[in-house]
Amino acid sequence: MAGAAVSLRALRRLCRVLLFLSQFYILSGGESTDMPPYVMKCPSNGLCSRLPADCVECKTNFSCVYGKPVTFDCTVKPSVTCVDQDFKSQKNFVINMTCRFCWQLPETDYECSNSTSCMTVSCPRQRYTANCTVRDHIHCLGNRTFPKMLYCNWTGGYKWSTALALSPACCCSITLGGFGADRFYLGQWREGLGKLFSFGGLGIWTLIDVLLIGVGYVGPADGSLYI
Repeated sequence: MAGAAVSLRALRRLCRVLLFLSQFYILSGGESTDMPPYVMKCPSNGLCSRLPADCVECKTNFSCVYGKPVTFDCTVKPSVTCVDQDFKSQKNFVINMTCRFCWQLPETDYECSNSTSCMTVSCPRQRYTANCTVRDHIHCLGNRTFPKMLYCNWTGGYKWSTALALSPACCCSITLGGFGADRFYLGQWREGLGKLFSFGGLGIWTLIDVLLIGVGYVGPADGSLYI
């Protein structure tokens, strides 16, 4: 009996060792379970015609007429599964799209990087080079990532209504921050000090700032837009 118990314990230990080795073999890549990175963007068993562009390979024709409807033959990439209108599995299908390059798409069809280092309030209005990427479900010709010149359009959290309210209010009450509170609020501390020690330019500077802030000519010192 003692010998049988010892043999049973040894067998259990051997099974644990074998199980550990098999799991280690799989996790270390011995049995490849890697999936292509694009698979994460591809919905399983969805309509093939609705798959993101990264999930398919299409035979595009760059000689098509710009702005005209065009049909391309496409094939799903490996490890991607999709179905047709009858919910039958398929690999080859066609997509209908408009003949145009990705950089010619409307602004709603792509996303661009923002810049916080350019001045939004300037004359002439400044532009910056943005990196734009087409949305997943949009099909187009050429590179799906492209540079584009865009107008500076970012905000630092300054409210136009607050700046406008401070401008006339400071002419009447020191408790709201004294003369120049509107300029201090916008981060323009030099102009704020000038208004403070000149009593708002005897009221003239204050009236001018009301007009300049009202029409949006004077903005935040960091060059951002009002919210």
